[in-house]
Amino acid sequence: MEKKSEINGHAMPGSASTDQILEKGSQKSLGEKLMEFLRKNLLVILTVSGVLVGVGLGMMVRSMNLTKAQMTYFAFPGEMLLRMLKMIILPLVVCSLVSGAASLDTRSLGKLGGIAVAYFLVTTLIASGIGVALAFIIKPGVGAGALNTNNLGLESVSNNKETTDSFLDLARNLFPANLVAAAFRSYATDYKMVAVGNDTNGTTLYQKVPYGTETDGMNILGLVLFAMVFGVALRKLGDEGEELIRFFNAFNEATMVLVSWIMWYIPFGIMFLVGSKIVEMEDVVLLVTSLGKYIFASILGHVIHGGIVLPLIYFGLTRKNPFSFLSGLITPFTTAFATCSSSATLPSMIKCVEENNGVDKRISRFILPIGATVNMDGAAIFQCIAAVFIAQLNNTELNAGQIFTILVTATASSVGAAGIPAGGIITIAIILEAIGLPTNDLSLMLAVDWIVDRTTTVVNVEGDALGAGILHHINQLEMKKHQQDGELSEVRVEAVANVQAEEETSPLVTHQAKALEAMPEAIESVL
Repeated sequence: MEKKSEINGHAMPGSASTDQILEKGSQKSLGEKLMEFLRKNLLVILTVSGVLVGVGLGMMVRSMNLTKAQMTYFAFPGEMLLRMLKMIILPLVVCSLVSGAASLDTRSLGKLGGIAVAYFLVTTLIASGIGVALAFIIKPGVGAGALNTNNLGLESVSNNKETTDSFLDLARNLFPANLVAAAFRSYATDYKMVAVGNDTNGTTLYQKVPYGTETDGMNILGLVLFAMVFGVALRKLGDEGEELIRFFNAFNEATMVLVSWIMWYIPFGIMFLVGSKIVEMEDVVLLVTSLGKYIFASILGHVIHGGIVLPLIYFGLTRKNPFSFLSGLITPFTTAFATCSSSATLPSMIKCVEENNGVDKRISRFILPIGATVNMDGAAIFQCIAAVFIAQLNNTELNAGQIFTILVTATASSVGAAGIPAGGIITIAIILEAIGLPTNDLSLMLAVDWIVDRTTTVVNVEGDALGAGILHHINQLEMKKHQQDGELSEVRVEAVANVQAEEETSPLVTHQAKALEAMPEAIESVL
């Protein structure tokens, strides 16, 4: 008893010291947690700070009245960031799609591809619907009839391309005649007037004849299709294609390492991108007062689609919190806001989706490059608003057929919209041609595009990211189902084996076997 009491007596101060150690440990862990949080989110904090510092820097430098040449020098660090991001797009898109398509079996690829296409089409159609509805509710062009290109001192933008040729060019670019040229050139239709004879008065008659030309800019659509099909072909080769698949996988991983290095330059580059844009702005007050309702309608559409519609679709299909998923993507969203380019945001988006949200590499590297090329929800919203705005500006009443044409054309043409700054302006020209409206007011859109294009790009890349999350969830469910089916089949095999074993060891079977063995001996004895 004495010994026990002594032990208990000694135990008391010992337990107190243990509590002290635990308290110290908890205090230390709080510090460690803070350091870990900073270490994990340092890039996000620096990127957001870069945008804020850039705004302040731009305001400060703006008052210095720089010359055009000095503005160019001031924008140089931002230009370097864009060049780095564009440099990495080609190897990233091609290698990630080849390795992604080769790593998925044909059945999974077909199913996931079908779901992705359906998701992109539905979300873009919803976005177009939101854009048209907001344009009719807010009426940005009503009362702005006096507003024109000349009042704001803007250059006119014209587009004489036929709607049919725009869609035919889209199909032609899907199958580039030269893959090397597709890395820096796209196909585009132009027109020439050809004499076809004389009329009765002797006047020469001319016809507008389309002919093919090459325009500067990567044909990303053709490269995406080729990389996907090439990946599937490598998978079909089996063992013979393994070497090349490993090469593309290694190339892809090396590209992602380069991306991780470039991402540390993003905060510095973004600071000067945003700052230089503020310095270059001319009469912002005049633009905002003239086109304020158009800007408000576009940004409101992006907030509704990006903040309500897309998260609801994600929640409905996965039953997971969409905002916890999106919270891991602040760096790509900030990059999208600063660069106004879906393609330039692709490298950081792939990295963050995989590392912060745990999306399967095969899914992210397959779906995100496709999404950056064909999924343009944000662009569809502002294009529809712009089309209705220009109709209201010209006092043109749109009928049901024209509204339907706007919806369909915006959805279809957003597939071919370039993932670059101001890439959607050309698409608006296609919509205006389709509904028979003049394109000479397009420069009004271009004047405020640098404002609207920021939220447009954020919504574009958000749609891609949530699409990757949905496909990852569906793929996980499929894998679990296959595992359960495999376990059930194993159980069935074991059950069959047990039944066979029981049959072999039953008394009746053994008795019959002994009787059969004894028969030859009995016959011999009789003989």
